[in-house]
Amino acid sequence: MAAAIEADHLPGNALKTSAFAFASDLAGEGVETVLGNLKERAGLGGITTAFTYHAARDVFPHNPARRVVTLDRGEFFFPPEMSLYDGLRIRPQVNEIARLDVLGETCRRAADLGLAVHAWTVFLHFDRAGEYLDCTTENAFGDRYVGDLCPGNPDVRAYVRALVADVARHDVESILAESLHFHGLEHGYHHERYFIELGARARYLLGLCFCEHCLACATRAGVDGARVRAAARDEIERVFADRSLSTDTDVDRVELAEVAGGELVRYLGVRDDTVASLVEEATELARAAGTRLVFLELSGAVKGYATGRPQGGPAAAIAWRFGVDLDRFARICPQVEVVGYAADVDRVRLDLTAYRDRLGDVALSVALRPTSPDCDSPENLAAKIRVARELGVARVDFYHYGFVRLEALDWIRAALEA
Repeated sequence: MAAAIEADHLPGNALKTSAFAFASDLAGEGVETVLGNLKERAGLGGITTAFTYHAARDVFPHNPARRVVTLDRGEFFFPPEMSLYDGLRIRPQVNEIARLDVLGETCRRAADLGLAVHAWTVFLHFDRAGEYLDCTTENAFGDRYVGDLCPGNPDVRAYVRALVADVARHDVESILAESLHFHGLEHGYHHERYFIELGARARYLLGLCFCEHCLACATRAGVDGARVRAAARDEIERVFADRSLSTDTDVDRVELAEVAGGELVRYLGVRDDTVASLVEEATELARAAGTRLVFLELSGAVKGYATGRPQGGPAAAIAWRFGVDLDRFARICPQVEVVGYAADVDRVRLDLTAYRDRLGDVALSVALRPTSPDCDSPENLAAKIRVARELGVARVDFYHYGFVRLEALDWIRAALEA
């Protein structure tokens, strides 16, 4: 049974802390070694470990088993309860590490050490090309984005509910829900390439889903989705043909009001409804199981992942592009985690302040990177943690145990104690 939900703030408003990790970190280095490093060396209070994850190729500087690991599809890293998926279209794909039940061992050992476990769970960034193609998102031209499941698809929503129930069987304090929303055109799929100037607006339109289920949702809401699809396709075609029509001006929702006579903005409202209702279902299921769902809002990664130097307005201002209505999430989510991938301390303050203003009293947590390109010293990290404390952040998750040099653990401890 899942752990009882703890208060967002510890006595004395102490900050909760944790670090992201993979099952391969735990299998390669040993559960006791990883947990010991996090507790004793970094001074952390928990581990946020991936129960499911998407395709990737990663370098692990201190893993004695393998230094470069390629995961060619999205997989489960725990033994699923298959009965939960009976009758469902979408079924788990299980990684061989799950045979070791290293995540189950982590939950048990962490409890003995007084560490919290947060189940980092990737939902709709699926990366299983060739499987369930009709469950993936579909652009204005009818092309499928095979790495992404559509949140409007009933089979996808049933899979999400089963996965929440499956993860909640474990002794975890929270389920950190990544990718429980729509994605854009550029979402890290293998060898994405664009050799013409698309511009921000055409890229956005090319990332919208027009699958039969999204169009049906629009019809039920009285929105002409077919008109929106045609308008998006025509505008993208014009940019394909004429480079002068591409622009790097950031796209905003007000500007899009002209598309399809205002129907595009209404279509975006339907997307908001689709995501919010799915997150609400997942939140209630987690609560019923005795844990909490923490929604991971990735706009900060969209802005700062590659360089650590995000530009323009705060990350919160672009959440709408992925169907994330932060004002509504303030009513349905017990906690939202945001991404503070920025080298500049003032930029972290800007982003966190914007999220706090939009989310009100909702518990807020933040992911920070204690390494390049965001961080070059424990002093830089300490300044960001001070900002988090000032703004009442409930938890800081450090990204990522397996990716950083072990000296980063020393930086974390020094920053927390500063």
